[in-house]
Amino acid sequence: MAKKNTRNTRGKIIDAAWQLFYCQGYDDTTVEEIIEASGTSRGSFYHYFQGKDALLSTLADVFDRKYEELMETLDPEQDRFEQLMYLNRELFAMLENSISLDLAARLYSYQLVTRGDKSLLDHNRTYYRLLRQTVLQGQQRGELRGDVTANEIVRVYALCERALIYDWCLSEGDYSLSQYAKTMMPMFLQGFRGKPAEVCRNVQNSIL
Repeated sequence: MAKKNTRNTRGKIIDAAWQLFYCQGYDDTTVEEIIEASGTSRGSFYHYFQGKDALLSTLADVFDRKYEELMETLDPEQDRFEQLMYLNRELFAMLENSISLDLAARLYSYQLVTRGDKSLLDHNRTYYRLLRQTVLQGQQRGELRGDVTANEIVRVYALCERALIYDWCLSEGDYSLSQYAKTMMPMFLQGFRGKPAEVCRNVQNSIL
């Protein structure tokens, strides 16, 4: 129960902070406002975070929760490559609609200069675990190449997502991130699709 309360308290602070950041801007949001909006205490806030800047790395938590929600909506019969593309489109749509361009840019800047944990590269995150799960399923079904490790496919997938977000921030959001990714992600990752013969062979083996 204590662990659940710990996650709830930290989660409340994160949720309240990002809502305030989006509504009134990062610079105009104070720690006191985050504490009040989250219904927690000053002691709780500083137990989890050294200050407001430390919350910048928690955008990764927001992405993780989004992936958990999306996994519940997946069609188990859908091609796993298409599932990966769906996950990307939905994440980027959320990013465009719920996280301001300035906040996304701040996250990437923070990750470049921080000497602490680089949350975007933490392979124990829910984001990476769910992607590995999807890729492994795709390899078992012959929908993704089996001569490349699941970790390598996930690494390239994450790299492509970061590159697209970085370019979107660099371009000051002068195009739709989700629409651009809808075209570019399949092009970037097409080489990881399983060969038709391999797919057929795996289907036959499953029948036998």
